[in-house]
Amino acid sequence: MSESTPVRPGDGSSLPSGPTRTPAWWATGSRGHERDDTVAWGVPAQTEPRWPAVLAVVVAIGLQVVLPPRVIQGLGPRWLIPALEGVLLGALLIANPHRLGRESTALRFLSIALIAVITAANMVALGELIRALLEHSTTGGRALVFASVPIWLTNVIVFGLWYWELDRGGVTARLQPTHRQPDFLFPQMAVPGSSPGWAPQFMDYLYTSFTNATAFSPTDTMPLTPWAKLLMMIQSLASLLTVALVISRAVNILN
Repeated sequence: MSESTPVRPGDGSSLPSGPTRTPAWWATGSRGHERDDTVAWGVPAQTEPRWPAVLAVVVAIGLQVVLPPRVIQGLGPRWLIPALEGVLLGALLIANPHRLGRESTALRFLSIALIAVITAANMVALGELIRALLEHSTTGGRALVFASVPIWLTNVIVFGLWYWELDRGGVTARLQPTHRQPDFLFPQMAVPGSSPGWAPQFMDYLYTSFTNATAFSPTDTMPLTPWAKLLMMIQSLASLLTVALVISRAVNILN
C-alpha cells in the first residue's frame, strides 16, 4: 500500500484518487490519535469464567419458582420447567465447568436450548400476567402486581444471555481473530484508545439488556445487525407492556 498523502481540509488541495491512498488527517483524526479499525470491528475476546452466566441462569430459575400459580397456568406443574432448565444447566456444567475457551456444537446447542426454554417460560408467564391484569376483577390484584417484578427481572436476564450467546457468532467464536462482524457497537469500540484490548464479557451484555429494558430503547450500546435490532425490539415491547399494565393496575388498586 502506498503511503498516505498529507492533505488538510480547507487547504485547497483535492483528496488523492484511488482506494489505496488515504489523507493523513483522516487516518490520524483531528487530534493526532490513530484510528483503530480493529477496535471498531471488535478485537478477539479473552476466555471468561462461566460462573457469571451460570449465576444469572440460577437467579432466573429461582425467579420462576416464586411466581404465583395464576401466571404459570400454561406451564404445567410448577416443578416441570425449573427441573428442565436445571437438567440443561447441569449438563453444561458437567461438560464444561470452568472457563469458556472451547465449545462444541452440542454444547452450543444446549446453551441456546436452555436460554430458549427460559425465554418461552417467561413469555408465557408474561402473557398470563397481562391477561390477568386486564380482567376487571380485583381479586389477587396485589399478588399480580408483585408477580410482575420477577417476570421483568427474568426478562432482563434472559435477553442479556441472548446478546452474550449470539454476538459475533457466539461466546467461543469471539475468541478468534476471524470472527464475523459485531452485532453490538459498545462505547469502547467507538472511541479508539479508550480501552486498549477491550472486549465485551457477560456483564457488558447484561448491562445492555438492563438499560434497554428500563429505557425501552438502546442507550450507549447500539445494535448493528437485524437480529440484534429485532431482539431489542422484542425486549423493549415486553418491558413496556409489563410496566404500563402494572402501573395502571396498581393505580386502580390504590383507588
